[in-house]
Amino acid sequence: MAAAWRPVCTIGHLRRRAQMLAAIRRFFDQRQVLEVETPLLCRTTGTDPQLDFFSSDYLAPPTRQTLFLQTSPEFAMKRLLAAGSGSIYQICKAFRNGEAGRFHNPEFTILEWYRVGFDLQRLMAEAAELVRSLVLVDGLPMPVVQISYRQLFLGSVGLDPLVFQRETYAAYAAEHGLQDAISLCGDDHALWLDFIFSHRVQAAMVASTLYLVYGYPAIQSSLARHSVDDPRVCERFEIFVNGVELGNGFFELADPDEQEQRFNREIAYREQNGLPAVTKDRYLLDALVSGLPDCSGVAIGLDRLLMLVTGSESIAEVLAFPLANA
Repeated sequence: MAAAWRPVCTIGHLRRRAQMLAAIRRFFDQRQVLEVETPLLCRTTGTDPQLDFFSSDYLAPPTRQTLFLQTSPEFAMKRLLAAGSGSIYQICKAFRNGEAGRFHNPEFTILEWYRVGFDLQRLMAEAAELVRSLVLVDGLPMPVVQISYRQLFLGSVGLDPLVFQRETYAAYAAEHGLQDAISLCGDDHALWLDFIFSHRVQAAMVASTLYLVYGYPAIQSSLARHSVDDPRVCERFEIFVNGVELGNGFFELADPDEQEQRFNREIAYREQNGLPAVTKDRYLLDALVSGLPDCSGVAIGLDRLLMLVTGSESIAEVLAFPLANA
């Protein structure tokens, strides 16, 4: 039995991580995208009801203050964008409470970048270029499937994700062995979509293929602009390989009033469902008032990406000291 103090991953995987990080930095350096660094410990955290967080008491006088380990560097990076930074990227740690498993560790490494002047199509193309440059299949870049959320959902399960009827969704769940969804999701359309997508749609994706899924239902994003063609859809995309989510991107919402309304709705949802209380990030809202340039941004989980690069089955195989061994 290996000594408990030893790293869980191999030294070879540590080297592959270093090579991957160097390649990512070369990728953005060639495109003149500025690397930045923002705090891990923050005054506020996001309002997304799907995310739980870590908090810590800051004891410096004269007053005690609760601080939060960031779930994403997004808010701070948008403040830099509003200040005139231009296109930026960051490689850093992020933290999400209650997340552990084959693809999850509560502390993980994230790559997040924002491209000023890019629409979602240009950012999707750049994200695909980056991932395909790092992950090869039999020595060749992976094939790419670009498909709308609605088309993929309809084709996989036969339900229209933009039209919610609880009875129809419940009948599908009962027929396909998803009885837990009936009790867990209730009348919450967004929860139904998350449950069915994760259990049925992702499982149906073709292996060793890069999926760019765009046009998410508007109820599933508080930080993306709504489509001008169909307000039921937002300008959001996600990246999948082997049915595993690697990244999440938006054409960023720049309207401070709309952003505050969405924060308020999420805070109200948290209160109604007994979730930990959060407050709005006033600095972000003030930055939006000052003016966020038209931009698109995306975050990619680098530990999951390294799993693909190394052919690993579990996130623990690519971490020196995952939670159980920290």
